[in-house]
Amino acid sequence: MENNQYPTILVLGASGTIGKQVVKELEGKAVNVRITSRKQDVVEQLCSKGIDCRYLDLDDPKTFALALAGVDRVFLLTGYTVGMLTQSKTLVDAAKKAGVSHIVHVGVFAEWDTTDAHFAWHQMIEKYIESSGIAWTHLHPNMFMEALTSAYLPKNFTYTTYWKDRRVGYIASSDIAAVAAKVLVDGPGRHAGKDYWLSVESYNGKEIAQLMSEVTELEIKCEEKGVEEFKQLIEAWIAEGADSWYASANIEFVTQMLDGRMSYMSMVQNDIPYILDRPAKTVREFLSENKDLLVASASRKE
Repeated sequence: MENNQYPTILVLGASGTIGKQVVKELEGKAVNVRITSRKQDVVEQLCSKGIDCRYLDLDDPKTFALALAGVDRVFLLTGYTVGMLTQSKTLVDAAKKAGVSHIVHVGVFAEWDTTDAHFAWHQMIEKYIESSGIAWTHLHPNMFMEALTSAYLPKNFTYTTYWKDRRVGYIASSDIAAVAAKVLVDGPGRHAGKDYWLSVESYNGKEIAQLMSEVTELEIKCEEKGVEEFKQLIEAWIAEGADSWYASANIEFVTQMLDGRMSYMSMVQNDIPYILDRPAKTVREFLSENKDLLVASASRKE
């Protein structure tokens, strides 16, 4: 039941990895939560259960008004396509018309002058949000720990890295969601104009393989590959339906990791304790939570 005394928060991407956890983190808090779907039957199904769900298609700005009506704060996380530029621009415009007072945006962990395409797209979105006049908070997560249990799962007792011995910082998606929810609940009075950096620990491939070995009690080695092998991975990703612009931009990411232009990705910059009053999840803790998956995958020969 909606409480008119509470702020209404619109969570975009509520069915995704982070959005789903944001919604869960907001449960029981002094806020009204609204989610969206681009499937009308899903909207009707959720509404029948008493859930505030509105139809919204990020590629169709005509659907924005009813989704944003009465909303005070927005959690903005767009899909991994070049379409994020138009989607975010038009949504921010609609949010301003609707009187939204605070936008919490999930961006990337990057220097201001990055030349990596998909990082630059996020920064353009951030600048547009800032120019809108709406209070804003930007979250800057480094590499998701979930990459270690999805795209980079060990196979045949081997963990593969595509940026050789370079280090990268890690953050659990559950901590990104917890920070986002805390900022959304507290509101702009506490968090407006803030950039929060989320990079908890820094490891290279051999160190990740060692951690996996200790957690699984298996002997997992590290195979260090480079950009040419990564291109093959991207081609397969595009063949499976990934956005070609976004997927190809990842090749530039690996190229810059290897030549040093993105050495800042190795940084530890952890604002989580300041916001949540608790430590962030470590990579070892994350791997331990997913031990069974790691054992099954590492033991599988391909």
